Amino acid sequence: MKIEDILKRKRTLSFEVFPPKKAETETAQLYETIRRLKTLSPDFISVTYGAGGSAARGAAEISGFIKSEGIEPLAHLTGGASSPEEIDGAAGRLEELGVENVLALRGDQPQDAGKEFGKYFPHATDLMKYLKKYGFSTGAACYPEGHAECGTLHADLLNLKKKEECGAGFLITQLFYDNSYYYRLVNEARRIGITVPMIPGIMPLTNVKNIQRIRSMCGSTVPIELRNMIEFYADRPAVMREIGLNYAVYQIMDLIAKGAPGVHLYIMNRADTAIEICKRLETVLTELFRE
Repeated sequence: MKIEDILKRKRTLSFEVFPPKKAETETAQLYETIRRLKTLSPDFISVTYGAGGSAARGAAEISGFIKSEGIEPLAHLTGGASSPEEIDGAAGRLEELGVENVLALRGDQPQDAGKEFGKYFPHATDLMKYLKKYGFSTGAACYPEGHAECGTLHADLLNLKKKEECGAGFLITQLFYDNSYYYRLVNEARRIGITVPMIPGIMPLTNVKNIQRIRSMCGSTVPIELRNMIEFYADRPAVMREIGLNYAVYQIMDLIAKGAPGVHLYIMNRADTAIEICKRLETVLTELFRE
């Protein structure tokens, strides 16, 4: 089923997983993670994508497994480091596996990227145009604090409008920890005529080591009240985990109360994190997410 159609009738609950580096052992572990996530009745599970070769094939096979478990997969397709042949190979395999939904991305440019990066698909919109020959429901990414390569939020919003015009039926945000950035993004997007659902993406900050990783990934702001708790309890892992889980629950409850069309959880392949958050949100999920 197409995600954009699901969003027309209900709020969505979804998770993101990524293909493991060690294929055999860790893939079996990931499949078990997906089976555990299934118990939470997600509307879809997204799978990140490595450009070309075994990484792309692995992501496609994981998407196929998700589909076989009765869950809608959202397969990432990344254009920046890919050739048309590689995209055709991945898209063709996804079609064979019955996958209906893709998230079209340019992908982050590695520091050591050569001139070949972005040769065929310099922007996500270029990839979206190319994918129109397939029958996918296409989503795209958006950035509550603005894309790092855009000088202003307004410039980023104009790019976002182009994504909608190229066929994006829904948007998923990069992770954030200050909900006010999400509300600003939605308000400004609506002001310039963007109408598609914008699903907020949340990554529970359960480990102090993740702060630097998050900064390098997307530069998301960590609010001072959360930072203060992290710094005080940095050497107490059990407490840090509680802080991260509770803060994620707070974010989700606030987002739902203010009309978010769903929640997408970046769980780093940790089913226990997703299960614990959903347990703490059981009443909210029952009353607001279900049909």
